[in-house]
Amino acid sequence: MEEYFGPLVQEDKALKAAAKEGESAGLPAIAVSPNEGKLLLLMAQMIGARKILEVGTLAGYSTIWLARGLSEGGRLITLEYELKHAEVAKKNIARAGLNEVVDVRVGDATKTMSELLKEGAGPFDLIFLDANKDGYPTYFEWALKLSRKGTVIVADNVVRDGGVIDAASKDASIQGVRRFNELVAAEKRVSATAIQTVGSKGYDGFLVALVL
Repeated sequence: MEEYFGPLVQEDKALKAAAKEGESAGLPAIAVSPNEGKLLLLMAQMIGARKILEVGTLAGYSTIWLARGLSEGGRLITLEYELKHAEVAKKNIARAGLNEVVDVRVGDATKTMSELLKEGAGPFDLIFLDANKDGYPTYFEWALKLSRKGTVIVADNVVRDGGVIDAASKDASIQGVRRFNELVAAEKRVSATAIQTVGSKGYDGFLVALVL
């Protein structure tokens, strides 16, 4: 199906190379699909994003899509826990010609997000969460602190093959997403929805929240 919609997405050489480099380096095959990457770009363009924050860089595939959606003069900060992942991402970002607009920071996102707040780096127009799922509740709390009215927060992998409905699951990722969904639902400062997806990455989905 994704091949059928390929002409709409138009994944170029830099994106294909980024995906291949991540695979060659032995990074987990958990990057967004081309269709989802294009959606992130469109979201950034729709809101005229000048400041984007990404939590979870991996090989930089989604980073490239997001950075290409920035308005002129915009900047993107992406946070990655693993040094190896960050090094692969930096090469992919450079190949895509985006060195000047992307800042890759390495470390525990709960700490680097705190540093961003102290720096006054926000508020961000678009925040994309795609890191360890058990950390989503904490990342969401920091994301709100780094937001403004109108900020869009997108969180990937919130359906997890339908496992998210299992309250008794022993999977830390599922429990993290469940807690995250509960926090978003109870948070009066945002309005949100979740979309289920089926594609090359299996049965999953993402959550989109607008800061009110």
